[in-house]
Amino acid sequence: MSDELENEIEAINSIYGAGTILKVSQLAAQNHYTLVIPQADVTLRIVIPDQYPETCLQFTAVDGVGSTAPKGFGSHVLITTRRVVQRVYTPGHACLFDVLQELEQTLDHKSSTHREGEADVANQLDYAQEPASPIKASDTVLQPHWTLSTTVTEKKSTFLARSCAVNTTVEAQFAFTQLLATDKRANKATHNISAYRIRTSADGNRVVYQDCDDDGETAAGARLLKLLQIMDVWNVLVVVSRWYGGVKLGPARFGIINAVAREALVAGSFAKG
Repeated sequence: MSDELENEIEAINSIYGAGTILKVSQLAAQNHYTLVIPQADVTLRIVIPDQYPETCLQFTAVDGVGSTAPKGFGSHVLITTRRVVQRVYTPGHACLFDVLQELEQTLDHKSSTHREGEADVANQLDYAQEPASPIKASDTVLQPHWTLSTTVTEKKSTFLARSCAVNTTVEAQFAFTQLLATDKRANKATHNISAYRIRTSADGNRVVYQDCDDDGETAAGARLLKLLQIMDVWNVLVVVSRWYGGVKLGPARFGIINAVAREALVAGSFAKG
């Protein structure tokens, strides 16, 4: 198994849950895996050659389909996945995580109509993804209480996650700003990756706000926000600080970022362990 594939598997299982991608067999120079497509409740079989990512992987068959999926849905997901691979794969670059991200956008609308009650809930919510509003002198903001994860060090890079409760975008902005102003170590971090999800009410309607920031760690913010969505946590801000040690970690860094974030969410009682 190449380092790229090992790092990618670690990152995917950290974000989407253990067992999302599993190795089932190895024949000659080909490795056989199963991959659960989370938003579709469909499991596909993949053949990944030893030369991956120099050589493209192949989605070969449907391994399983959820009991509520309509007839033919598994085949639809398989065909769609093959098309996505054709679009996103570039020789020499691992693509599995990108395939999952693209599938989420492609399948979300179609698959959501097959999940009981989801369409009705969607009609009751207004969604917004926007930067927090500037803090005004008249705003009353509670002091944030941070819950910390354990510190993880990998190849001289150090990672630490913090979670705190927020009920408005103003509170989220205030908590993040105050953290950097009062914690010298956090302020000196190479990256402070953040994401929040807030559920509130406005004019009788339920409104959801969500946003994220890479702070220079490319693609990390979106993956951190994806973790919050998968864990179905609300009214919480998560900040993952990374102090870069001079050695690039590749995709493995996403696994560490999400592992410490998950720990901070569980420790703060925002999610179950």
